[in-house]
Amino acid sequence: MPALTTHDSSGVRGSSSAGQQSNLAERVQAGEARALARVISMVENGDSRVRSVLKELRPPSTGARVIGLTGAPGAGKSTVTSALVTAFRARDIRTAVLAVDPTSPFSGGALLGDRVRMQDHATDPGVFIRSMGSRGQLGGLAAATPQAVRVLEAAGYPVILVETVGVGQAEVEIASAADTTVVLVVPGMGDSIQAAKAGVLEVADVLVVNKADRPDTQATVRDLRSMVALATADWKPPIVTTVATSGAGVDELVGQLDRHWSWLESSGERDRRRLARARDEVIALVFGMVRERLAVPDELAARVADGQLDVHEAAAELLTTIGL
Repeated sequence: MPALTTHDSSGVRGSSSAGQQSNLAERVQAGEARALARVISMVENGDSRVRSVLKELRPPSTGARVIGLTGAPGAGKSTVTSALVTAFRARDIRTAVLAVDPTSPFSGGALLGDRVRMQDHATDPGVFIRSMGSRGQLGGLAAATPQAVRVLEAAGYPVILVETVGVGQAEVEIASAADTTVVLVVPGMGDSIQAAKAGVLEVADVLVVNKADRPDTQATVRDLRSMVALATADWKPPIVTTVATSGAGVDELVGQLDRHWSWLESSGERDRRRLARARDEVIALVFGMVRERLAVPDELAARVADGQLDVHEAAAELLTTIGL
């Protein structure tokens, strides 16, 4: 079965019965790429039928290694991601990629989803690549990303790479969705300073200076080392230089990812992060459910617009109507 690079925005038709949903879950767990793509589409589209599918899915108790890659546009995230896929496949590790792209204002799908991504892996049955539209979500991720990760875990992928949309300073959300966060910067673009301003360095587990064949590489590395030296956390992010187009430095990057994974397990940090991830996912779903039940009456909105009612009082009044 070849690797499937897809953005299936059509959803699932004709799968209303519980038996069909159960069958779909079985096909996902059997590693069927088309079934996996359809379930992720259901997650993205908010299809109510996906709940019965997710109930049937049983992710392995060990979970997958979720590695997030973030950085400013032009940092080479897709190239580094592709190089990591090659490295993991060299170890015979099945690998999935969620590439979050900007959303088309017309179709609502991934703007770059039709782009043929990572052609080197297109015929590899051990690789699944999916483009997802961010759909206006801030922080570089799609709202459906956590559930999509769970689906990929249930499909038996030991490594899941999540590549963010590349919006710059807002991209700290990836830290809540990944076990290991890789932050990419490029020499000569001021990325290291921007990253420090955005607080991205605070969420970085591994720092990568990509396109390290550029002349300003060592200056960028020095800047990052100075910033890392100020960190007070138990884990100090290593700095790796890469030229992902040629593969230079990728082996070292994989070694640092392995080292961080070992630290996560030995320190108990992996369990803490996964607990926080599950909590955030539940809260996000609750917020979504509450939002669906809320409808601001025109009368209430008019009182706020006319200054008769404070917006906080209006919010409290609205919550009271739904028993919160």
